[in-house]
Amino acid sequence: MAIPERFLDELSSRVNIVDVVSAYVPLTKRGSNYWGLCPFHHEKTPSFSVNESRQIFHCFGCGKGGGAYRFLMEMESLTFPEAVQKLAQREGMTVPEEGRSDQSWQEERRRILELNKQAARFYRAMLAQPEGERVAAYIRDKRRISPKFSARFGLGAAPDSWDSLTRAMAEQGYSKADLLQAGLAVAGKNGGIYDKFRNRLMLPVIDARGEVIGFTSRVMDDSQPKYLNTPETPIFKKRNILYGINYAKKTKRPNLILVEGNIDVITMHQAGFDNTVATMGTALTEDHIRQLGRYTKELVLCLDNDAAGMDATQRAMGLLKNSGIEVKVLQLPRRKTPEGELVKQDPDDYIKRYGPQAFEGLMNQSASPAEYRLGLLQKDFDLGQDDQKAQYLLAAAQLVAGLASPVEREIYGNRAADAAGISHQAMGQEVERQRKRTGWEIRRKQERKDLAPAQQLQPKERTLRYRNLRSARAEEGVLRVVLLDGDYFRQLDELEEEDFSSPLLGRAYGLLKKQWQAGRTPSLAALDGAFTPQEADHLSAIAQQPQSANTAREALDDYKRIIFAQHCKGEMHTGEDLTQLRDALKQKKRYGG
Repeated sequence: MAIPERFLDELSSRVNIVDVVSAYVPLTKRGSNYWGLCPFHHEKTPSFSVNESRQIFHCFGCGKGGGAYRFLMEMESLTFPEAVQKLAQREGMTVPEEGRSDQSWQEERRRILELNKQAARFYRAMLAQPEGERVAAYIRDKRRISPKFSARFGLGAAPDSWDSLTRAMAEQGYSKADLLQAGLAVAGKNGGIYDKFRNRLMLPVIDARGEVIGFTSRVMDDSQPKYLNTPETPIFKKRNILYGINYAKKTKRPNLILVEGNIDVITMHQAGFDNTVATMGTALTEDHIRQLGRYTKELVLCLDNDAAGMDATQRAMGLLKNSGIEVKVLQLPRRKTPEGELVKQDPDDYIKRYGPQAFEGLMNQSASPAEYRLGLLQKDFDLGQDDQKAQYLLAAAQLVAGLASPVEREIYGNRAADAAGISHQAMGQEVERQRKRTGWEIRRKQERKDLAPAQQLQPKERTLRYRNLRSARAEEGVLRVVLLDGDYFRQLDELEEEDFSSPLLGRAYGLLKKQWQAGRTPSLAALDGAFTPQEADHLSAIAQQPQSANTAREALDDYKRIIFAQHCKGEMHTGEDLTQLRDALKQKKRYGG
């Protein structure tokens, strides 16, 4: 949805980012900024800063930054229009339409949600009809889902028909465009449409607010694809959906359990584990983690015990490492078939075979990430052979040496020693040797970085790297000066966006200049929707750097001279010579940049 710039300017003038952030993060004023613990990564010392005068936030730890809109987008996994809408409601304002003759974005979203709800009712009603008997038998006999939990999760049946749903929804006044936009229908070759879901078990996907945002489905036989989801729509984004969160967020249990399958979630809830959620067939993402962090401080990973599942577990543990969420790993044991083959079990299989109490027992034995990794490591070696035992101990020592807590290092170091049959003292010595070696490597790496200051001046995001470092540093200075006072644009009549060596800095300059020319105050905070998260992070870092008002006019003349001089030379290579680098560093020091 295109939102009028005037409205964004008015809303931004009313919103105080300190008030917005304070609703989520306790802040303390220190100097001219407010400080708190970053909500986007785990930290013990505050590195999260909110600048009230510039209405931006920036974390010096993880690098995230932007204005109030960006903060809400990150905290609540909202789109830019949703963040604007939320802040507008907070300020008692209504977001106007621009450039649309039909429905507003909110009306569009409301219509898709209402259509999804009616479709869910249609699929649910089909279970009681002859067309849905096969699905009803599958739910009842194969999956053993009770009527209570079938109703609780809204399970339904898509008939084996090309147009059952489309005809039913058309009778309720929904158009072809509505059905296509909601992902419930597919366009045919002759301009018609047909049902996307046919002859399938239907599972409505319900978000944390209790709204049906889409569907997932399963076939009754071995046909492909076995699972089929709603395609990406304005309200259905797989990267941030947690199936079952609408119920799991209300659990009285002290944690949440993450499993792989949607039906696993239903079986788990039915067995009393109402704290279970699943992703929509995707790997865990940062969006998922932020959502999980709002409802729990402990997450139990219960993913498949096969190669793919173990890889997914390792990746998830890596993502969760600095999230502030404690992680446990529950590994379901493999089951032996009558033929003697070991096969994996998912939660649905395990609970049906052994019952909820057995699963509860496994829950109580969930492993920490270090314990889980040690267990996987041990399986790679034959500890009955001395050479492999030595290799195992070296690998285990490297793993244990990376643990931050000395208590954890002692516990898991001793376990590895016991597994290999060596003394705790010998293992402790090897762990400390590995820690010293790692520390030395880290110091060497830091020394190399210190000897290459040009790298320190480059954006962290590789796609934003500067082609001409000297010009880019001056371009950063221009942005800081005009953000200090928009009237400095009067000195920049001849400086155009195209003169900038950095496309991002040039675009930011052009948008800020456009604000000023329209009589508005130049502000990055009002431009959150114009930049990607990585771009917003980098721009907030630039804006956070100090710029003295006393030297701003003189600095601007120097910045402008450098930009024009570098622009006349043409595109530079990334390896800047020492003279340019020294000038850039002197310039930064001189003007407080």
